[in-house]
Amino acid sequence: MKTILHKSATRGHVDHGWLNSYHSFSFANYHNAERMNFGVLRVLNDDTVAGGRGFGTHPHRNMEIISIPLEGDLQHMDDMGNSTIIKAGDVQVMSAGTGVSHSEHNKNKEAEVKFLQIWIIPNEQNVTPRYDQISLKDIATKNSLYQVLSPNADDTGVWIHQNAWFHIGDYDTETTDSYTLKQEENGVYVFVLEGKVEIANQKLNKRDGFGIWDTDTFDFKINKDSKILVMEIPMSI
Repeated sequence: MKTILHKSATRGHVDHGWLNSYHSFSFANYHNAERMNFGVLRVLNDDTVAGGRGFGTHPHRNMEIISIPLEGDLQHMDDMGNSTIIKAGDVQVMSAGTGVSHSEHNKNKEAEVKFLQIWIIPNEQNVTPRYDQISLKDIATKNSLYQVLSPNADDTGVWIHQNAWFHIGDYDTETTDSYTLKQEENGVYVFVLEGKVEIANQKLNKRDGFGIWDTDTFDFKINKDSKILVMEIPMSI
């Protein structure tokens, strides 16, 4: 097993006033040659947007973009005709493909919105752009991982153009669990949303990231009530 640790405090950071963002990998004005990606995981941004503010209309191409709201209401609009609200307990995916333009705004003027923006490099270029959004309320479980994303449109959760699987886990203190990889050549990036987790004798805290590869399974222990995002992705681009 090989691992890499990205402590929360080592992430790139920008505070524009209306946007407070932490970057696990190089993004915009944050450039770190050793933090360009983890396999096909290209962007993991931890964003907080002030009340009533947001990202104006901007384009994307050939990227799988996943948004996971953590708090508040995020309004999405795009040139495919979608106008939706996503909130904690939802997952949104957009395949940019040949090109799509969209905007994201905090729906509420009096409260912040917090969400993860994740970019995955696709395994197919110039696909037809598409949008999807689901609620996790019917698939969420306690003290076990539940799948929220896969490569298969008929599987649980949203799907993307890549051999990737995302799971979320909401765990009580002193729980133990394990994860078995779907594909041998893949790796896993674990992102701690809340709490304290231990993997391969490494203690992880809130917003720490931990990459794991060259293994087919790993165990983890919950040292404090925790919520984690487990992202299995191909290691070769």
